[in-house]
Amino acid sequence: MASKNIAFSSIPSSIRKPGKYFEFNTALAVRTLPGNLQKTLIMGQRTAAGTVLANVLTDVFSDTDAATYFGYGSMLHLMVRAALRANPYLALSVIALDDDAASLAAASTVTVTGTASTAGVVTLGIGAQQVQIAVNSGDLPATIASALATQIGKQPDLPVTATVLAGVVTLTAKNKGALGNSIKISVTSTVGTTTVVATAFAGGATDPQLTTVLPTVFSAGHNILVSPYNDATNLTSLRTHLDSVAGPMEQRGAIGVCGFVSTLSTATTAALANNSGRISGILVPNASDLVCEVAASYGAVCASEEDPARPLNTVPLTGLTPPPMANWLSRTEQENALYNGITPAEVGPGGVVQIVRAITMYTVNASGIPDISLLDLTTIRTLDYVRKAARERIALRFPREKLSERTAPKVRSELLDVLTKLEELEIVENVAANAAGLLVERDLQDPNRLDAKIPADVVNGLHVFAGRIDLLL
Repeated sequence: MASKNIAFSSIPSSIRKPGKYFEFNTALAVRTLPGNLQKTLIMGQRTAAGTVLANVLTDVFSDTDAATYFGYGSMLHLMVRAALRANPYLALSVIALDDDAASLAAASTVTVTGTASTAGVVTLGIGAQQVQIAVNSGDLPATIASALATQIGKQPDLPVTATVLAGVVTLTAKNKGALGNSIKISVTSTVGTTTVVATAFAGGATDPQLTTVLPTVFSAGHNILVSPYNDATNLTSLRTHLDSVAGPMEQRGAIGVCGFVSTLSTATTAALANNSGRISGILVPNASDLVCEVAASYGAVCASEEDPARPLNTVPLTGLTPPPMANWLSRTEQENALYNGITPAEVGPGGVVQIVRAITMYTVNASGIPDISLLDLTTIRTLDYVRKAARERIALRFPREKLSERTAPKVRSELLDVLTKLEELEIVENVAANAAGLLVERDLQDPNRLDAKIPADVVNGLHVFAGRIDLLL
């Protein structure tokens, strides 16, 4: 039998003193695939009341932590709450931004007119939260407005502050920027002869830029990055960051998510302009939840699925409030979203907001030709996991390997074993049929380098079933 030339790491061949020497080799210990915990990062704005400063990466475990760290009712507080409602077991980190120096806060006015002729209740809907006050017969508009402002002050989780002058309450977003313009406000009143009218939030301008925090988290290794912003500038910055950290040199697979509560046209326009295979945006049209809360909920749900090949169809976005039925996406509109880079949400049984099909914003290749290669979010997540599994196996088995004619077959054998185990988990398929395409060979230019070509036939999701029913009489 030919010698296998056993190699030792700690026992030198030059020993002359008699003895029985043994060392431990752990390189062959791990025969399974790596875990796939999804570390999530939420980015967003804080308020001055928060104890954690901007650009400081912080692990967060509860709604209360977020309120203390970033300020009650701040964007980050509400995002963390939404994320933990959707996935209580989230491995969550947060990094804060301050309001931009050039930003303006969105504002709304609530105007009360008419003396109350009967007792009743006035209800303000601010985002997905409610503010209610009791009104007595004979209460003047100024009294009612003052009571509304007082009650708003008693609810620190609201995303707004309130001031009052005579019969007018002015609501101001706690975080400045254009995102405040999307805060929904509604009014209902059961008070006779009293009218309460609210104006839409407006005047918010200049959101902060993610480029102020992305360099800080470049090496942190998060798998899911949640952006509260869906404007072109911030989505481009996020795309650039993801392409860099997940590229072949850094190899830290990651995706980004954002939300839309606007129209289908607005959402698809943003997606088509971005065209990223690593960013997924979900549309919940006219949702009462803040757009940042929708993004956080979606990101948390993505993190809940550690099997990268398993679709997220019908998975609920727990905690989100269903939008009005008049704004539900029709089947045609859902198809339009799915052809234009947007993940549509729908309202399922029991009034639960749920994912229709999670896709990326990637729709065309570099030549502008329609390309479905990275359509589903599962595809890029699967490729990231295949790379992780192969990379970790090679690192474990060959930490100090010599490069000889024996090396390439050994490496190929390990890669084939990884692919076989991935097939057992239904992450890739047809491994045997594609085995001839698994190549490991010495590089033609670098004598210290091995090159490999690894065929990965990823398992697709079952999204469509078609059947024909034949009538027999």
